[in-house]
Amino acid sequence: MFTCVCLSSGSLSLVWSSEPEKKHCGSIASTMALSYKKDLDKYKDLDEDEILNKLSAEELKQLETALEEMDPENALLPAGLRQKDQTSKTATGSFNRDSLLKYLEKEAMEHKDREDVVPFTGEKKGKVFIPKQKPIETCQQEVTTLDPELEEALSSATDTELCDLAAILGVHTLVTSSQTYDGTSSKEGYNNVIKGEKMNPVFDEPPNPTNVEETLQRIKSNDSSLTEVNLNNIKNIPVPTLKDFAKAMEKNTHVKKFSLAATRSNDPIAVAFSEMLRENKTLRSLNLESNFVTGAGVQALVDALRDNDTLTEIKIDNQRQQLGTTVEMEIAKMLEENNSIVKFGYHFNQQGPRSRAAAAITKNNDLVRRKRVEGDL
Repeated sequence: MFTCVCLSSGSLSLVWSSEPEKKHCGSIASTMALSYKKDLDKYKDLDEDEILNKLSAEELKQLETALEEMDPENALLPAGLRQKDQTSKTATGSFNRDSLLKYLEKEAMEHKDREDVVPFTGEKKGKVFIPKQKPIETCQQEVTTLDPELEEALSSATDTELCDLAAILGVHTLVTSSQTYDGTSSKEGYNNVIKGEKMNPVFDEPPNPTNVEETLQRIKSNDSSLTEVNLNNIKNIPVPTLKDFAKAMEKNTHVKKFSLAATRSNDPIAVAFSEMLRENKTLRSLNLESNFVTGAGVQALVDALRDNDTLTEIKIDNQRQQLGTTVEMEIAKMLEENNSIVKFGYHFNQQGPRSRAAAAITKNNDLVRRKRVEGDL
C-alpha cells in the first residue's frame, strides 16, 4: 500500500508501507517518466515566435498575467521590463517640437515684464575707485667730465690702445685673461685677434679587456698563474655564466682576489657566491659593489662569512636599494664573530651597527698587528 501526499510546491509524493510495494511503485514511476518524455519530444520542433505572432492582444495579456502568477518576481527579466506597460492611452493630438518652441518663444516675447518697485535712476553711490599710478623710473646716466687733454687722447686712441689701458688699469671685464696677461707683460702690446685655446680631448676609459670565457676556463682548470680576476664594468655577462664562475671558484686554490663591480649582479649571484665562500679557503678579497643585490642576497653572504675564516676583504657598498636596519645589525654581529675580515666596504645608515662594525674591524686589525709583531720577534 502507498499513500499520496501533496507537498507545498504542488508536486505529489508517494509514501510506501512495505518494500515490495516500493519496488512496484518505482517501476510505475519510471514508466510514467518515459511516457512523459515521449510526449515532450513532439514539442521540440515548434516555433515559439510563430505561435506568439498568431496570438491576439487579449491572448497576449492573458499569457502575461499567467506568467506573472507563475513568477511574480521576474528575476530573469531586465529591470526595465519588469513593470507593466501602462501607457495604452491614445494620443489626444499631434506633437511637433519646432511648433512648440516657436509658440513658447512668442508667448515670452508678448508677455510684459514686471515693473520694478523702485525705478532705476542711474545714481552712483560711494567713491569711485581710481588706481594709483606708479612713478616711471628713469635711468639717469652719470656724466663723467674729463680733462680736455684726456678726452682728446681717448677719442683718438685705437682699440688696441684702449685694451692695453684696460689691462693695465685692471678692468678685466673688458678683456679676457689672456689679453690681460699680454697687456701687462709685453711691451709691444698685442693683436686684437685672439685665438681660442685648444681644448685637450678627454677620452672615455677603455673597456675591460678581460676575456670572460677564457678566464672561466682558466678558473675551472685551476691555473696557477691566475691569482686575480677582474670583471668590473662588464655589463653583458649572463647570469648563468656568473653562476659558473661561483661554481668554479669553489674548487680553485690559486685565485686570491675576485672583483665583479658594476656587472648587474643580483640576489641569485650573491647566493651563488655565498655557497662558494663556504667551500673556498683561498680567496682573500671579494668585490660586489655597484650591483642590484638586495637585503636577501647580502644576508646570504653574511651567513656564509660566519663559517669562512680566510676572507680578509669584502665590498658590498652602493647597491640599488638600502639593505635595511635588520641586515645591518646582522652584518655588525657577523663582524664581531669573524676575526679574519680587516676591510669591509659598506656605508652604514644606522649609528648602532656602524659603531659596532667599526669596533670589530679595529679589533681584527689589532689582532693582525699583534701576529705580525710576534712573528718579527
